[in-house]
Amino acid sequence: MWPPQLPPLPALTRAEGELVDRYLEVLDLLGRINPARAHDTYAGLRAAQALAVAAAGLRDALTLMHERGEREMHTGTLARAMLVLDGERRAARVTMPPNTPGR
Repeated sequence: MWPPQLPPLPALTRAEGELVDRYLEVLDLLGRINPARAHDTYAGLRAAQALAVAAAGLRDALTLMHERGEREMHTGTLARAMLVLDGERRAARVTMPPNTPGR
């Protein structure tokens, strides 16, 4: 049996694709650093070190879009791309986990 087919990725410019990739990379790293979800300090430290590089990549993607005259963010298209790339699950790791003690 085949796994369910994902919806197709919407058409993006190369710069928009880079923006989505870098943004999701930053989310993944923030999720690994999240003290409410992290398992050890070393993994958090490594993710924090990588975050600086990932943030620079995100900045570079936005700079490229701006320099190419891509002034508008097509939020609907970009959001669909992030959903196809599992952005909702990845973003959830940045938030507080459900049933956190003290809540």
